[in-house]
Amino acid sequence: MTARAAGAHGEPKFLCDEMLGRLARYLRAAGYDATLATGGASDRVLLAEALRERRAFLTCDRRVAEHKAAAGIAAILPRGDLDALAHDVAARFDIDWLHRPFSRCLVDNTPLAAAGPVHRDRLPADVATSPALHCPACGRVYWAGSHHRRMHARLRQWSGG
Repeated sequence: MTARAAGAHGEPKFLCDEMLGRLARYLRAAGYDATLATGGASDRVLLAEALRERRAFLTCDRRVAEHKAAAGIAAILPRGDLDALAHDVAARFDIDWLHRPFSRCLVDNTPLAAAGPVHRDRLPADVATSPALHCPACGRVYWAGSHHRRMHARLRQWSGG
């Protein structure tokens, strides 16, 4: 990983192309700053964005490597299922899939905050007293339900545990 693809604390930051939405979601679930390209932006625009924001650009599009700007920015991943992509990204960027689990919004990448009383009203009755988090940007509320357990199990599997 180059210095251009690291955040202020030295941990990797990512810009995932539109085809890697599930990978971006799992990177966020692991606590990594992972944005997702939208709107059909050109490779040139995405590479410039990655450079400006000090992100590694993750893509399966081999043509991206043809751009001069791709050097040190683009990580061309092999096409494959989510498990294969996760393995490849972990190897290239020394990813700890249990880094800071469930500390970012899975939808918009914002760091999560503790849920307050106003957010707890939106929790199902059977989890209303459980720890919960909320996204200050989009307002989503997160708790450790079945979806959380399934995602956490996959993160553990990718971590070798």
